[in-house]
Amino acid sequence: MDFDIIIGNYRLQMLESVVIKKSVESLADTAVITIPGTMNNKSLYIEDKINMGDPVTISFGYDAHRAPLSCEFLGYVETISTDDGFIKINCEDEMYNLRKDLKDTAFQNTTLKAILKHILNEIGGFDFICDYDLKYDKFTIYNATAFDVLKKLQEDTGANVYLKGTTLHLHPQYSEIADKVTYDFSVNIEKSDLKYKDASKRKFQVIVEGTNSKGKTVKVIKGTPGGDKITLKRPGISDQASLKKIAEDQLNISSYTGYEGSITGWLTPEVLPTFQVEIRDKDYEYKTGIYYVVSVETNFSKAGGSRKVTIGKKIA
Repeated sequence: MDFDIIIGNYRLQMLESVVIKKSVESLADTAVITIPGTMNNKSLYIEDKINMGDPVTISFGYDAHRAPLSCEFLGYVETISTDDGFIKINCEDEMYNLRKDLKDTAFQNTTLKAILKHILNEIGGFDFICDYDLKYDKFTIYNATAFDVLKKLQEDTGANVYLKGTTLHLHPQYSEIADKVTYDFSVNIEKSDLKYKDASKRKFQVIVEGTNSKGKTVKVIKGTPGGDKITLKRPGISDQASLKKIAEDQLNISSYTGYEGSITGWLTPEVLPTFQVEIRDKDYEYKTGIYYVVSVETNFSKAGGSRKVTIGKKIA
């Protein structure tokens, strides 16, 4: 097990563990670097060497002398803490640069794209690509950062929200499909908590409740009456088309025949959220299918490396 971790102007020489979490459902990808709190029976003091906002590059893998290590995370130091004799360096990806305060602003009869344009113009240095035409009767920014506003917009839409360089992306889940990898119970799945469900035996009804500028509740209902109810509240939205799109997206995510849950393998294959993962089971071939990757938690230490892959709906 080899690693190469650079924080600011320093390269780590010792490491306890790294945990990296990436998800389409979380606004920011995170990493926690844990190092021993003592060396040669002396406490380590790093606060004069590492500061909040320092750039972080994390690479690791197997046998660096045989092949280049994979760059697993790029970001910034968010906080530094001590816990049970260890030092933990908490890091966040490029979203760290959007944790800047905004001026209080109230919007009337606006759109999601107009809100994005406003906050990114105020922050400066960013542009965006957005697939949504969501309309708001009212949207208020009060004592908030750009990160806070994006989190609210993600909650309203269920969108994948992420940065590529200085371009902010907002896309519906499952609209972007990246590379494909394969997991096989007889080859590279160490453990799983998968459950197989049959959509014909499980019905859903999605209720989306919005409110107009006068505070009146507006509802859109999609799905099968008598099924499991999923209620989503979207204050400030009364546009029927917007509420309908939110309901349809949720119903599409919930209703399918196939696995739900997660599988855990090793560092190979490399996999990221938005990947498609084929899960094979030679004992139950009818369960074989291709799924959308919602999140990946990667763990690394001298004892080994693993990836816990959480899947979303079946896509093929």
